[in-house]
Amino acid sequence: MIIFLYGEDTYRSSEKLNEIVENYKKTHKSGLNLKYLDFKDSENKDIFFDFFENNLFQNSIFKEKKLWVIINSFSNQKFKEKFLKESKKILESDDIFIFLEKEIPDSKNLLFKFLKKNAKCQEFKILENKELKKWIKKEFEKYNTKIEEKEIEKLIFYAGNDLWRLSNEIKKLANYKDIIKSEDIDLLIKPKIETNIFKTIDAISQKDKKTAIKLIYKHLENGDNPLYLFSMIEFGFRNLLIVKNLSEKYQNYSLIVKKSGLHPFVAQKSYFQAKKFSFEELKKIYQKLFQIDLDIKTGKIKPEAGLEMFLAEI
Repeated sequence: MIIFLYGEDTYRSSEKLNEIVENYKKTHKSGLNLKYLDFKDSENKDIFFDFFENNLFQNSIFKEKKLWVIINSFSNQKFKEKFLKESKKILESDDIFIFLEKEIPDSKNLLFKFLKKNAKCQEFKILENKELKKWIKKEFEKYNTKIEEKEIEKLIFYAGNDLWRLSNEIKKLANYKDIIKSEDIDLLIKPKIETNIFKTIDAISQKDKKTAIKLIYKHLENGDNPLYLFSMIEFGFRNLLIVKNLSEKYQNYSLIVKKSGLHPFVAQKSYFQAKKFSFEELKKIYQKLFQIDLDIKTGKIKPEAGLEMFLAEI
């Protein structure tokens, strides 16, 4: 039997691999016929290939099925040629072969084509929207911890959809409390740079230039890229302009959020921040940002100078 696990979501594919391996161990107690080969390990890839070649059809003294766990093999030409050459015997074998590909496979790769045709395949795509929220809720349930949708949206906004990070953050939160509230996420989760931009925009909206400058320099001291930082401020004010424009057309908050096309948490933040500006103020600020962005991209000024210029002119 051949099993092929692949896709961008390496957390769930690795989880599936571990599940299969644990089930194998329950049946085959010796553990001597569990073979791991990781061809991403550049120092040992030749050793792994030799081991595979020498042990492929060797009979087990325990009369157990061998379980071959083969990771990141697509880039190894020697392995690919050997496997495809022996593919007929492998398909007839009682052994189990699990392929885990952590990179996005090239559909033209001969090994990929063979596996798609002959293996039990499972693709793990990056989770988004409802599926991601469902996964987060189930993870909290494993720890007997409750979390509401509003807090799930905030967690996603803070940590993104990287399940490796989310898994660690969920464990941290679950160890802290049985019922997760918004303030718990604020306390325990370090937000991505995009999230912290809201604080800078808050300071600007309150005409608190001193705090805004302090926040910007804190980002720079932490090693955040000034060009990326500027683009996030520009992105934040673009969102305010979108929401403000919609607010002047519609009175219904849910309709504004839906028509904005923004993440619900971003739309909510933008909605309340936009109230602190007039539509004309936001247009002028965004025009300044656009001009500074153009000057940065054409090499007239450096990103650090662009940030300082923006803060000086607001």
